Amino acid sequence: MKRPHQEGGPAPSRLAGLSAFPLTPLRDDAVDERAFIGLIKRLTTAGVDSITALGSTGSYAYLTAAERARVARLAVEYAGPTPVFVGVGDLRTSRVLAHVDSAQEAGAAGLLLAPMTYQSLSDDEVFGLFRTVTEHTDLPVIVYDNPGTTHFTFTTELYARIAELPGVVSIKIPGVPADPAVACEHVAMIRAAIPEHVTIGVSGDALAATGLNAGCDAWYSVIGGTLPAPALSITRAAQAGRAQEAVVESRRLAPLWDLFAELGGSLRVTAAIAEHLGLVPPSCLPLPIQGLTDSQRGQVIDVVAGLDLV
Repeated sequence: MKRPHQEGGPAPSRLAGLSAFPLTPLRDDAVDERAFIGLIKRLTTAGVDSITALGSTGSYAYLTAAERARVARLAVEYAGPTPVFVGVGDLRTSRVLAHVDSAQEAGAAGLLLAPMTYQSLSDDEVFGLFRTVTEHTDLPVIVYDNPGTTHFTFTTELYARIAELPGVVSIKIPGVPADPAVACEHVAMIRAAIPEHVTIGVSGDALAATGLNAGCDAWYSVIGGTLPAPALSITRAAQAGRAQEAVVESRRLAPLWDLFAELGGSLRVTAAIAEHLGLVPPSCLPLPIQGLTDSQRGQVIDVVAGLDLV
C-alpha cells in the first residue's frame, strides 16, 4: 500500500540540469555527519539543480539501514529548497521498500533505484522490482543503470518497459559514445523508446558534455558532488545551447578525467580531492575500500593545483 508523501524539498516538474552526488564521508567507521552536512551546504550554495544522496558516490551499499535513514534526513534538512533524491537500492526487495519508507519519511523529493545483484538478475526480475517500488510509493523514481557496480546491464527494451510504470521520471544511463554523432544516435534511440515525460540523464563525467550536447536532459555527476562549480559551468553552457563551450570546459578537465580512468574509478579520486580540500576527514571511504596510495594522492593534488580547482 502506498504511504502518504511527507513534504520535504520540492520535486522538480521535470528532472533536468545538474544532479550532484555527494560522498557519504566516514570517520572511525561511522558517518561523519558534520562533514556530510558541509558537503550538502556547499552544493546548495553553488546552486546545483538537485542533490542525489546515497548514490554509488555516497557508498549506499556499505551503510546500515539506520545510517542510510539518517543520511537521508540530514540531506533533506540541510538542502533547503534544493530537491534531494535518495538512493534506495539493496539486494532484497523488502529492504528496498524499507529504504523507500525512510526516504519518504525524510521528505525526499524522489528515489534513485539501482538493481543490486549478487545472483544474476533477469530483465523480468528487474522489471518486477521497479513495479513493486512504484506500487509502494508516490515518490518519483529514477532508474539507475550502473553496470560497473550492479553488474546488471539494461537493454533499451527494458528501459521502455520500466519507463511506462507510473512514477518513473528519469533514466540515468551509463555514459554515451565518445563520437558526438554516434552519441546523438544513441540518445535518440533511447528517447524514441520511452515516454516524453521521462528524462534521460548522462553519467560518466568525462562524457557529460557530449551527452548533454547529444540531447540528455540531466547530468548525474560524481565530481559535481565535491566540485560543483566546474560541473555547473559545463551544464549551463550545454543547456544554453553553447555546445562548443561545454566541450571546451570538459576538455579543460581532461587531466581529472584521466585520473578517473587510471586510478580505479571516480570514487577514490573524488574522495582524495575532498580529503585534500579538507571537506571530509582522511580515509573517508568505508573499508575495505582503502582509497589511493600516497603516490596516487600526489598525482591528484598536482591535478587539483594545475586546474585551479581549489
